[in-house]
Amino acid sequence: MILVTGGTGTVGKPLVENLSKRGLQVRVLTRNPKRANDIAGDLTTGNGLATALVGVTTIVHCASDTKRFGKTDVEQARNLLTAAKSAGVDHFIYISIVGIEKIPMPYYRIKLEVEKLVEDSGIPFTILRATQFHDLVGTMLLEPQRKLPFVIAPGAQIQPIEVTEVADRLAELAVQAPQGRVADIGGPTVTTLKDMAKTYVEIQGKKKPVLGLRVPGKLGKALRAGGLTCPEQAVGTGTFAEWARARN
Repeated sequence: MILVTGGTGTVGKPLVENLSKRGLQVRVLTRNPKRANDIAGDLTTGNGLATALVGVTTIVHCASDTKRFGKTDVEQARNLLTAAKSAGVDHFIYISIVGIEKIPMPYYRIKLEVEKLVEDSGIPFTILRATQFHDLVGTMLLEPQRKLPFVIAPGAQIQPIEVTEVADRLAELAVQAPQGRVADIGGPTVTTLKDMAKTYVEIQGKKKPVLGLRVPGKLGKALRAGGLTCPEQAVGTGTFAEWARARN
């Protein structure tokens, strides 16, 4: 029995579909159960976690408070790990982000803290770091600017990956023994946000300028230096252009 948190999110949803297609038993932890494989539980309060974990051997923790930049992530992870240890869970899998130790952003520091909690929990674990999903770049940066007469793109190297490929890797790890920190996973090409924006505008059939924005300080330097990338692990095959065409 595999419990997935964040099972309706960007990576959680395709992960649940992937696991189900493999014939595995899957539960999706949610505060408001609606589907057959949903089970009630609240990561922030801890309510319902003990019941939700009955019979669970593996947890894949995909939940993250991205709308509030991870404000509750540490608390939620701590509650889940405590409940998992009490329930005798055999394997705890956490999806993290490539380069979080290099990029001085509060959300990334939180992700590092959660990684440390997982490592120190006493539960056999696997941590997979992935580069940014196509969906994240497209929906958070480019689509909100769709109606503007121009597009602003912060200066950053990036290596976007198709989220279903990350879900497939998580599903593979879920049926394997715990491996600690495994090799990072990245998309097929290292590019820049500016070039991605140009591709997006072209596919949309628009003719408007893409303006580069230089991010100042240590953050900007780390972004321009490729802190978010792992070119040696360019294992993904789906491209951003393919994602953008499918969304058009």
